[in-house]
Amino acid sequence: MDKQHTVPYQQQLLDMRTALLAQISAQRGGTVSRADAAADHFGQPEDSRAQVATERELEFALGERETAELTAIDAALARIEAGTYGLCTDCGVTIPAARLQASPEAWRCIPCQEKAEQTRPA
Repeated sequence: MDKQHTVPYQQQLLDMRTALLAQISAQRGGTVSRADAAADHFGQPEDSRAQVATERELEFALGERETAELTAIDAALARIEAGTYGLCTDCGVTIPAARLQASPEAWRCIPCQEKAEQTRPA
């Protein structure tokens, strides 16, 4: 896909990145790190151990999800710069425009994505 055709996807990815970073900042209370925010949430004397453990697991899961989303967005932006955006990273075929419009950070065609999901350990 040439640079001219990637412009709308690049803008969509940049908008997604900005929105995700704003969401992360809002959830953490501004510029507070996730570790500092978690320390404020956990260990209140009235919280049960189970509640603290559940909240901690949720915080870590959210952090992992946010990191994965940012990584996928940044990887897609890097593929745009490299001139490989829109090509499946597994098989090299062109990813359909409809898939990229729905998920601009996609790095696999649908058959390769399905295959990857089926072989992923449970």
